[in-house]
Amino acid sequence: MQHDNSSRRSFLKTLGLAGTAAAAAPETLAASTGSSTQYLNLIKSHNSTAANSKVRIALIGTGGMGIGDTQTALMVDGIEMVAACDLYDGRLRRAKELWGDQLTTTRDYRELLDRTDIDAVINATTDHWHEKISSDAMRKGKHVYCEKPMVQKVEDGHTLIKVSKDTGKVFQVGSQFASSIIISKAKELLKAGDIGELVFAEAQYDRHSAMGAWQYSIPPDASPQTVDWDTYLGSAPKRPWDPLRFFRWRNYQDYGTGIAGDLYVHLLTTLHTITGSKGPNRVYSSGGLRYWKDGRDVPDIQLSIYDYPKTAEHPEFNLTTRSNFVDGGGGGYLVRLVGTEGDLSIGWDSLTVRRNKFPKAPGMSIDNFPKDQKELFIAEYTKMYPQRPEMEGPKEFKYVVPKDYKGDRYEHFVNFFNSVRDKKPNIEDATFGLRACGPTQCGNMSYFQKKIVGWDPNAMKILNAT
Repeated sequence: MQHDNSSRRSFLKTLGLAGTAAAAAPETLAASTGSSTQYLNLIKSHNSTAANSKVRIALIGTGGMGIGDTQTALMVDGIEMVAACDLYDGRLRRAKELWGDQLTTTRDYRELLDRTDIDAVINATTDHWHEKISSDAMRKGKHVYCEKPMVQKVEDGHTLIKVSKDTGKVFQVGSQFASSIIISKAKELLKAGDIGELVFAEAQYDRHSAMGAWQYSIPPDASPQTVDWDTYLGSAPKRPWDPLRFFRWRNYQDYGTGIAGDLYVHLLTTLHTITGSKGPNRVYSSGGLRYWKDGRDVPDIQLSIYDYPKTAEHPEFNLTTRSNFVDGGGGGYLVRLVGTEGDLSIGWDSLTVRRNKFPKAPGMSIDNFPKDQKELFIAEYTKMYPQRPEMEGPKEFKYVVPKDYKGDRYEHFVNFFNSVRDKKPNIEDATFGLRACGPTQCGNMSYFQKKIVGWDPNAMKILNAT
């Protein structure tokens, strides 16, 4: 059997596939279709000793994302849920329904930060509260898992970077694709040169539903009596009670960051994880409000172009992103990296690699040559590019997640709690988080101001803000 495996690796190397297939060869090389499929290997990063060290968590922001995060976190061994905070009383009742009457609930997150029996908090509040609550939590000795986008404003990102460094607490951004097994494989393939040199990337995240367009349900008892409206406003402009602005906050610039902050941060997180990039240096956005004219002041279709300069990590390339909240095609998700010799296409649960290498011979366009020149050209061309038979491998590989894969968000929480327990650097810290969300803020500025916006990916600063 060892001899067979060795021969198989040699055969794949002969085909020029050693960078991809020799380490984890697909079960079949389908010569008839030129394609092959393989399950990705799930790396077990769990430490049984560390898992016995209990981590007690609290949730701040008990909405849909917060509940989803907490339910996922509790799938990790050794995690205990002890408290929840929200500004709507109904969500506090829901927290007890989910996690037991013994759960401590409060409207005031500071009460949770003062407790010594809480090790870490999940910050799943609105974007305009991310920095304040996360900074307060770390200063009180808590580790923080903060939903994306990390901050609403770039300057707040620098505050979080400093607080995280000064306190030594683990701060991880909740853009879970950074922990994806699919993204890890894409990074490996790009580094191995499977698609040649990167020249272009594109990403789309389309939706076609009311929930996808942030038309979240409003509970019947929503009122100034059941919601702490004044606290919710925080640093945002003061306004009279408005249930739409509380329960559908993503629709408004005062509290959210629109499509760019909600979705493009995921796409840039994916790209930066794969390439090791620090980010683009120019951003341009366009789009409009085409369908969801419900009082929102952010677009429901947005397109952006990002220019990535040449760095030690990657060559110069361009990225385009698109999100359409009224996609009659039904919506869809795709991240595609295009190289000189192939491309990588990433879906929800699979990765497809296509290879199309340039032939050594450029071909001939000589029909307009006179006969004598044509003959001379062919003779010289044949000397330069003699025909030699070459074996061909599959043109397409498809990788799919293993059947026991629990999902990217689960793996992201595993990484977070491993960092908390082992005191090791985490996979998506505040610097990474700002480099993912800063360019999206540039995109929003570009959209509203109708101009190209510059971004310094090293200093993490907007260059031509007004």
